[in-house]
Amino acid sequence: MADDERAPEPGHFLPGGEGEQPEPAPTAAPRTALTPPDTVNRQQLGLGKARPIGAPPAPGPRKAAPLPADPEYRGGYSGPPPAPQPGAPVTPLQGTRQIGRARPVGWNTTSTRTGVPEFTSQQPELKQRRRLSRPIVGIISALALIVVSGGAVAAYKLIDSFDSTVANPLTQPTVKPSKTPEPPLPDPTVTKTVEPVPDAVRLQKNELYKFGKLPTVNCPLPKVKPNTKTNVLRFYQALMPCLAETWEPLVVKYYPFRQPKLALAVKGAKGACGGEGIETAYYCPEDETIYMRWEDDAKFYQQNPVAVVDLVRTMAHEYSHHVQMLTNIVISSNSQAGWAKTPAAKLEWSRRLELQASCLGSAFISANQKTLGLVGERLDFWNYLSRHIGDELSDKKVVRDHGSSKSYTYWSGQGFKTANPATCNTYAAPPAKVS
Repeated sequence: MADDERAPEPGHFLPGGEGEQPEPAPTAAPRTALTPPDTVNRQQLGLGKARPIGAPPAPGPRKAAPLPADPEYRGGYSGPPPAPQPGAPVTPLQGTRQIGRARPVGWNTTSTRTGVPEFTSQQPELKQRRRLSRPIVGIISALALIVVSGGAVAAYKLIDSFDSTVANPLTQPTVKPSKTPEPPLPDPTVTKTVEPVPDAVRLQKNELYKFGKLPTVNCPLPKVKPNTKTNVLRFYQALMPCLAETWEPLVVKYYPFRQPKLALAVKGAKGACGGEGIETAYYCPEDETIYMRWEDDAKFYQQNPVAVVDLVRTMAHEYSHHVQMLTNIVISSNSQAGWAKTPAAKLEWSRRLELQASCLGSAFISANQKTLGLVGERLDFWNYLSRHIGDELSDKKVVRDHGSSKSYTYWSGQGFKTANPATCNTYAAPPAKVS
């Protein structure tokens, strides 16, 4: 290449280079004293008219300028759709905005968009909050007040019961309430150990001896003639109230009182105490019943009506056994007889019991002698019986269980003379007095 055709240097074609043909410079205005130097320079440099510099932009994010359109880009997204013409129908966007956290959409990130549009032209419909009427609000407020008040009262009672339980832990048993009401618990009973009374003390120092003289109850002699089985029973039944009226006020001072039962003994029949083969009246402590033999009573009365005195004596004797039962003398006497080592000693305890009953029976007859009509011939028969009753005078085999005629006369006489049970203490008497 020739020197005059050498390759252009860098910058050859740039403005001001050697390859650019210079344009004729404009004729510069003559500079005056009022011409600013900058004006001259701008005109010389070919710059445009100066613009005033505004205030610096406020700090913060600035809106980015839109990128210039690339006429050669043929992508699927070419910008927002054009604005519709005035008055033209507008097709609303479909779908609603999806609620959720920010989606990581950006460079190097797989898009999570779906076919559901994210935006809609309508606001989502919000459900109106249901408002309650004033009466319902008032009722709810009243119920809430009642619940709160009930809770406060229950808490107070719980605290009060807790304090009472702590103060008296034994008085607040924890029992689960049952559906069916349970019967009330009985009052607590305190068991007291009572020292047993020895038989000797009960027999010799019994309260029976504190009764004093028996009162007169104006007991009349029954008007029933005991000449048949039925009449014998009616005769004894008529005497029972008089005996109870005499003994009950005295017994109840120290012991409970019960009226004995009455029955006619029948040959071959067995009562609570046996009774088969017994030919005389007897008292059974097992059922507290007086058993009377009616055959001999009816026969003797038919032979001589004065024999009614013996019916009164027999009934008074058997009722006295019931008084011994009520005062616990029968129990202690039988107990001592059970501990007896010999048959003779056992019979002695039986005689003490029987002779005391004869004495108490005589005391009753003495207290009511006039009303019973025990005068004249009847009184004479009474004295005869007192001397002719004893174990040795029995027609049957002699059994020394009721006492001899001598012992019977003594104790029957004691009761008739004094009418006081204190003179009938056979258990404090020597063996000779209860032979």
